[in-house]
Amino acid sequence: MALNKKKVIFICKNNSGRSQLAEALLKYTYGDFYDVYSAGSEPLEINPLTIKVLSEIGIDISQNKSKSLEKFQGQEFDYVVSLCEEGACPIFIGGKIHIHQGFPDPKEFNGDHASRLDSFRNLRDEIQIWIKKSLNQT
Repeated sequence: MALNKKKVIFICKNNSGRSQLAEALLKYTYGDFYDVYSAGSEPLEINPLTIKVLSEIGIDISQNKSKSLEKFQGQEFDYVVSLCEEGACPIFIGGKIHIHQGFPDPKEFNGDHASRLDSFRNLRDEIQIWIKKSLNQT
């Protein structure tokens, strides 16, 4: 286990999809190296499909709650990672390094339940690939 973990916060507007996925995936993959948080400027309930697609790969966030960026004001992070599409993300002061990596907004996923679930799986996998490529600690 790393002695000096880097502190990371993933931010998005609602903290119900992308940022929850990223928080859980980074904790699961590289939790020995990072203290990981997520928050949103306008938090909503976590989307049930976010919970489902993580449970499919053995990650349980069913007890997690969406958090407001206000909760983290005054804290300093090594990385602040915004995940919204261009121009839609909140700004958070308090990061040594700011990274923007836009992913599609799950609220825009249309179609029946099965096609929306597939879209969430694709989003989960895209975020996981990005984390392994960009925040790899092995």
